[in-house]
Formats: sequence, structure tokens, C-alpha cells
Amino acid sequence: METKLQLHGFNNLTKSLSFNIYDICYAQTEEQREAYIDYIDEMYNAERLTQILTDVVKIIGANVLNIARQDYEPHGASVTMLIAEHELSNGEPDNEESPGPLPDAIVAHLDKSHVTVHTYPESHPYEGISTFRADIDVSTCGLISPLKVLNYLIHSFDSDVVTVDYRVRGFTRDVDGTKHYIDHDINSIQNYLTEDTQNAYQMIDVNVYQENLFHTKMMLKNFDLDNYVFGVNASDLGHQEAQSIEDRLRREMLEIFYSRNVE
Repeated sequence: METKLQLHGFNNLTKSLSFNIYDICYAQTEEQREAYIDYIDEMYNAERLTQILTDVVKIIGANVLNIARQDYEPHGASVTMLIAEHELSNGEPDNEESPGPLPDAIVAHLDKSHVTVHTYPESHPYEGISTFRADIDVSTCGLISPLKVLNYLIHSFDSDVVTVDYRVRGFTRDVDGTKHYIDHDINSIQNYLTEDTQNAYQMIDVNVYQENLFHTKMMLKNFDLDNYVFGVNASDLGHQEAQSIEDRLRREMLEIFYSRNVE
């Protein structure tokens, strides 16, 4: 958008970001699998998730109206925040197609609606693969795009596979009565990621521009087995066993990345 839109009333566009991260692990024994899930439950309990979402709200410059959070038995947690619009300090929307801040550089300024997170730890019944999934949704109405929180979220979780969906819904009118179905330029979600993140992940886009639908999948490029085995060191494994575990982990990542099972 070359010039700032002069709107008739409130900006009625709804911008929704759905962000799914997967952390994949190999835990060979039942005890190790239980220990991994207990570790994940503690690492990403409702209190920690509330802090992450509070930081997200700061990044988009909103005010928290209400927080509902719950740790579940046996596993998992959820947090939902209702947030209220807060006008930008300089009155300008931050819709530039560029990366947002990282976790150590949070600056408050932005918008409205709700943010939610749900976690789903699970494990394969006998192959030793355990997967932790976190689903985060950020929905705003008004000036601001929630894409600015992507960098923070990716750096807040151990993310082996990431899927991101962004959609702009509804329309808003300018002072001449013309409807506008999007109020900012966007070519790819990837443009909102820092260079180090872009270099670290294999990424593919599936975008439907005429519908203002944007989808990006990401899979970590580098594979170090020590980062994936839980309760043991990779150096303690025999070559054949280590290769078998790596093959299973890589297959799990590919299946999640492509959303289909590999035979």
C-alpha cells in the first residue's frame, strides 16, 4: 500500500495468525517417554505459556482484559487471553512486511481481540518417538498484523517443524465508501522472519493471494542426534542403532512437514 488509507469509521478487518510448532524426540523406554512428557509439561506449563502470551500481547501493543489458563491431567495446558485495542503511540500501523522483534527485544505497541495456546504432548506406542505440539492463535482487529509475533514465537519454543497460516477476513471502507479487503502488502510469510530463521529452515509456501490466504511450512535443516535423544547421549549408541533412530526421527519430521504418512 503506497499511501495510508483514510477509513470511514473503525478498521473492520480481522487478521488471524495460526502457528503450530512440533518438537520431536526419541525416548526409548517407557520411563524415558514418561520423563520426556513430564519435562515438556513442566517446561510449557500454563504459567510459562501465560508469560509467552503476555509477551505476545506486548509485541502487538494490546491490553489484557482477561486470562483463562489450565494445566490438564495427565498432560497438556491451555491459555486464552481476551485483549483490548490500544492505539499506537505514533498513530501509525506497523504493517511493513519485515520481521518482528525477538524475545530479548520486546517493545510494547499495538491492537486487539484474542490470543490462545494449547499444547499436546504425545508418543508413539512402540517406536520411541515422542512429539510435542503447541498450537497458538493470534487474532487482531484494526490496524495491526499479528505476523509481527512470529519471530518471538519461533524463538520461544524448540521448533523442529513449524506451520503458519495467516488470513485477512472481512472488509473495511474508506471515506469514499470503497471496500478494502486487505490494508497492507504481503507477498510471503517468510518476509516476516529474520535471516537466521530463514537460513535455519527449509520452507515452502502455499498462498492464495486473491483470497488473502497465506501458508508457510518450515522444517529445521540441521540434524544433530544429540538434540533429539532423551535420557541418553548419542555417543553411547552403536552406529547401527543411532542410524535407525535417526531414520525414524527424520521420517517423523517429513511426515509432519508434508502432512502425509511415509511407508
